Amino acid sequence: MTTMVENEDDSEDRGQRPPRAVVGSHRDEEEIFGKAYDPRVVRRIWAFVKPYRKLMGMSVAAVLVFTLTQLAIPLIIGFAVDKGMRLGVDGKANLAWALVAFGAMILINFGASYVQETVVGKAAEHVLFDMRRAMFSHLQRVSLSFMDKTEVGRLMSRLQGDVNSMQEFLETSVLSVGDIVLLFGIVGVLLTLDFRLGLLTLSVMPVLFIVRLFWLEPARNAFMNAHITNSTTNGALAEGINGVRTVQNLERQKVNFDLFDDKAHINLRSQLTGSKFAQVMVPIVDTLTGLAMAVVIVVGGNMVLGKELDIGVIVAFLFYIQRFFDPIRSLTMQYSVMQRAMSSGARIMEVLDVEVAVKDRPNAITLTGDMDGSVEFRNVEFAYRQNQPVLKNVSFKVKPGETVALVGPTGSGKTSAMALVHRFYEVGGGAVLVGGHDVRDITQESLGNQVAMVLQEPFLFSGTVAENIRYAKAEATREQIVDAAKAVGAHEFIMRLDGGYDAQLQQRGGNLSLGQRQLISFARALVADAKILVLDEATASIDSYTEMLIQKALVKLLEGRTGLVIAHRLATIRGADRIIVLQNGEMIENGNHDQLMAQKGLYARLYNMNYASFDDIPDELVNAGGPKAAST
Repeated sequence: MTTMVENEDDSEDRGQRPPRAVVGSHRDEEEIFGKAYDPRVVRRIWAFVKPYRKLMGMSVAAVLVFTLTQLAIPLIIGFAVDKGMRLGVDGKANLAWALVAFGAMILINFGASYVQETVVGKAAEHVLFDMRRAMFSHLQRVSLSFMDKTEVGRLMSRLQGDVNSMQEFLETSVLSVGDIVLLFGIVGVLLTLDFRLGLLTLSVMPVLFIVRLFWLEPARNAFMNAHITNSTTNGALAEGINGVRTVQNLERQKVNFDLFDDKAHINLRSQLTGSKFAQVMVPIVDTLTGLAMAVVIVVGGNMVLGKELDIGVIVAFLFYIQRFFDPIRSLTMQYSVMQRAMSSGARIMEVLDVEVAVKDRPNAITLTGDMDGSVEFRNVEFAYRQNQPVLKNVSFKVKPGETVALVGPTGSGKTSAMALVHRFYEVGGGAVLVGGHDVRDITQESLGNQVAMVLQEPFLFSGTVAENIRYAKAEATREQIVDAAKAVGAHEFIMRLDGGYDAQLQQRGGNLSLGQRQLISFARALVADAKILVLDEATASIDSYTEMLIQKALVKLLEGRTGLVIAHRLATIRGADRIIVLQNGEMIENGNHDQLMAQKGLYARLYNMNYASFDDIPDELVNAGGPKAAST
C-alpha cells in the first residue's frame, strides 16, 4: 500500500516537470559496455594477480595452517574431556598435555591468521594499484568517440567502486579456500569419529542445497542490477555537479533534484533487494545449525547413556557442528561478494577492452620539426554516426606559414575538420595530410608535437601557473615560460597573482577569468613550439579589452607557423591570408576577404548586412546561399 502511494506521488511530481526533462543517462549500460557476464573475467583478473602469486601462495598456505588448527582444537577438547577428567595421575597428565596442545594451537592460529591478513592485504592493494593504472592509461588512449558517449560518473564508478569490489573479492577468495578445506575436513572428522552419527548430522544438508539452488539466479540478477543502477546514479550526480552553474542559471534545482531523486530511489530499491538476497541465507544456516545440534544431543546423548559413545566425542561433535556451519555461513556471504566482484570484474574488463580506434601503423613515420607545416584535405568524408555525414568531400590546402580561417554556421563541420588534423578521429573517406604525409602514416606522438590546439573553452589543470604553461613541454625552463607569457600579454596579470608563476590554480582554473585562462593556454601553445597552430574560436565569449589582448597575442603566436583559425565573428577574420566557408559539411567558398567579397556569395552578403557573427545568421538566409563552386 505504501509503495502504491509513493508511486502515485512520483507520478504527480513527474506531471509537474518539463516534458522530456532528464538528468544523467538512462540504463543504456549494455549498449556502451557490452554484456554483463564474460567467462574470461576470472582469467583476466588472474593476469593482474599473477605478478603477486607468491604473496597469494603464502596467504593460502597461512589459511590452510589456520584451518588445520581449527580442526585440531575440538579434538583436543574432546581428549581433555575423556582422558583428562579422570581421577588419578593419568588424568592430570592428560589434562596438562591437552592444555599445552591447546596453547600451541592458539599461538599457531594467531600467527597464521596474522600472516594471512597482512600478506593478502598487501597483495590485494598491489593488484588494485595495477588495475587503476591500467584503466587510467587505457582511458588516456581511447578515441574521443568513446568519451563523447560515456558519462564521467560511470567511468569513475568503475575506477573507484568496481575496483574496490575487486579488493573485497581478492581478500575473501583466500578465506574461501580455507572455508572449503574446513568444510570437507569437518565432514571427514565427523565420519571418522562416529560414522552413523556423522551421517545423521549431515542429513540436514540437502535442505540447504535445495534452498541455494532456488536462490542463486535471482541473487545474481539482483547484484548486477544494483551495480547498473549505482553507475547510472553516479553519472547523474557527476553531470549535476559539473553543470551546477547552468542549473542555477536556469533555476533547474527543483526539477533536477526530483529527477535525481528518481534515480536514487531506483538505486536504493535495487541495493535493498541485493542486500535482502545477501542476508537471507544467514538465518537459514543458523536454523539448520540448531537442528543439527539438537540431533547430536538427542541421538548422541542416548548413545552415551548406552555406553556406545564417549562424552568427549559428543562435545567434539557439537564444536564441529558449530564450526561446520560457520564456513557455510561464511561462504554464503562470500558468494555475495564474489557475485558483486564478478559484475565489477566484467565492467572493469569491458573498459580495458574498449577498442583504441586511433592507432599508430606498424611503419608509422616520425614527424620532425623541420617539416614544412602544410595541411591538406583531400576529398575528406567524416561522420560521427553512420548515415549522418558531418564533412562531405571537403578538399583544400593550407600552405606553410599561411593563416586560414574556417567560417560557417554552427554545425557546418569546422571543429570536426580541425579534430581530424590532430587525428582525434579517423576519416571516413579521403585523407588529411600534414607536412605532406597522411596523418594515418604518422606517429600520434610526433603529430601531437607539431600540432598545437587552443580551444574555445581552455582547460587548465590543478597545479601552478608555470606547470600549466609547460604542460606540453615538461623540460621547458622558467625563462622560456616567462618569455612565452610576456609574448602573449599574460605576464602582467600572472605577476599580480599571489605567488606569481607559482600560484596554485583551482580546478579547471576556476580562480581566473575566461580571458586569463585563454592567455595562459596561448602561452602553453607558444612553449610547445608546434609548427601548426589550431585556434578554435579563441576570442569567443570574452570582453572587448581581453579580445584586443588576445588578438595581439595571436599575431605573436602565429609568427612563422601555419595557422588554422575557426572563427564565428566576421571582424576577426579579415586578417587571415585565406578564408574557407563551410556550410552543411561542404566547402562553398574559398579565398581571401577581397576575393570573397568580389564573388558576392554567402560571405559577402553576410558581411554587407553587418552581422557580427555567423551564429547570428537566420537559418533562411544561410539556406538561401546554397553551395557554389569554390574557387581555389
